[in-house]
Amino acid sequence: MTGEKAAFHPGDTIVYGTVGVCRVLSVGVPEAAYIDPKKQYYTLAPVFGNETIHVPVDTAIFMRPALTKIEAQELIRRFPKIRSETLEGESQQSLSERYRASLQSHRCDGLVRLLKTIYDKSNHAKSAGRKPYKVDDQYKKRAEALLYGELSVALGIPKEEVAGYIARVLDPQGGDKPSQNPQSA
Repeated sequence: MTGEKAAFHPGDTIVYGTVGVCRVLSVGVPEAAYIDPKKQYYTLAPVFGNETIHVPVDTAIFMRPALTKIEAQELIRRFPKIRSETLEGESQQSLSERYRASLQSHRCDGLVRLLKTIYDKSNHAKSAGRKPYKVDDQYKKRAEALLYGELSVALGIPKEEVAGYIARVLDPQGGDKPSQNPQSA
């Protein structure tokens, strides 16, 4: 065993790279043919997946603790203050690079900003009679999966109910109907 010290422990809920929310099942040397027996590994179970991931404790892949319920509630209350970016006239390649950078920031407020940017851009395109770029839809789906997945786990509600929850928090008088774009409130 090398001298790596595990930052996470069995039972912890973490965000792993762009996989999303995972539970740490164990820390140690798992029994698998491809594992270096001299290294410590996290055995991770993605909350919204069926696979098991073995990742070295000293990996360069981003990992952080998942949001707590209080942090998730505070983030949702900050949604109206998070502004979208203006990306008009950028090429699809440039958009893809900027969107990828937002995902790889691994910050929830960055995901909210990305979603607001894509929603605003798509609404502008639709009002001008154009279809949104395919790249916008791809990154919107990925950002929603990451953000709503983490909020789901933190709040203890199904992922499908996150948009409605956000809408109710941001507009308590609005009733139970989820908004098309709860982040723009």
